Amino acid sequence: MVVPNKAPATAADGCFDREGRESASLAAPMRLILIPFATLATAATLAACGGSSNNADTAHIIAAPSQAQTLKPPQTKAITIPATTTPATTKTAAVPSSGPLSTEPKITVPSGAAPTKLVTKDIIVGTGAVAKAGDELTVDYVGALYKNASIFDASWSHGGPKGEPFQFELGNGSVISGWDQGLVGMRVGGRRELIIPPSLAYKNVAQSKIPANSTLIFIVDLLAVSKA
Repeated sequence: MVVPNKAPATAADGCFDREGRESASLAAPMRLILIPFATLATAATLAACGGSSNNADTAHIIAAPSQAQTLKPPQTKAITIPATTTPATTKTAAVPSSGPLSTEPKITVPSGAAPTKLVTKDIIVGTGAVAKAGDELTVDYVGALYKNASIFDASWSHGGPKGEPFQFELGNGSVISGWDQGLVGMRVGGRRELIIPPSLAYKNVAQSKIPANSTLIFIVDLLAVSKA
């Protein structure tokens, strides 16, 4: 228990010396003390009074417990620390060395006005696992402005000779909404075109090479799907 600071004793406490002066041991306030048992706290408080042998009012004083009566400290339970395990290593899917996904795609902007809703088109239909919200996807991509086909970003130009695939969790908002919505249902090994209106991209906020209110066009290759 915690014994707080006490106020100086009064005459009612019976802790005065023969001249009626307040005991010096009670004049100074006590510091906080951590004591595990109430009995020990009571004994410590009474010891502070230290009354004179001539003080007749000793009926209220309780003797300190003998060695045989001393309370044992509370038992503590041993804590078992589980063995540490080595976390699994995440492997990044490499760009295929052959086949249609082994080369960077070329973007061709359709004729006509930019669409105001998300448009998806499978250029190559994959045969692997299906992408769902909550999955971690590994993709290659090329992104361009719809208005002039100017490329603003491509994973093929990152890292090594064939670029560095990009990993993200589908559906948690870590990418633009056009990706979160447009890649659901795509299969590994597939290549999909996304035409994304500003409302599902960067809206009225410019981003480096992307002007505000831009419609974007992407070609995305799905290389792998795993649980996030």
